[in-house]
Amino acid sequence: MNNSANDESVRAELNRLRDSIDNIDAAVIHMLAERFKCTQQVGHLKAAHRMPPADPAREARQIARLRELAENAKLDPAFAEKFLNFIIAEVIRHHETIARA
Repeated sequence: MNNSANDESVRAELNRLRDSIDNIDAAVIHMLAERFKCTQQVGHLKAAHRMPPADPAREARQIARLRELAENAKLDPAFAEKFLNFIIAEVIRHHETIARA
């Protein structure tokens, strides 16, 4: 196989993979948006009942659950935990904003 045909084949495969990545990224964003819609509702419920924005016991359960899911999916559990912690911090920030309103 000559280099030109090989380069074309590699480029086509790269484009196919990148298209898949782009589709997955779009799905992740839409799923995060749906998740935040739910957590906003939780924030309003907590604020209405004067509950604290954070729930450390639930957060710990969620982290353990996601670490296990990550392991089963062959994803680094430490990465999954960092990702969830980032999301939790944003959710708590939203809940604090709702509680002050």
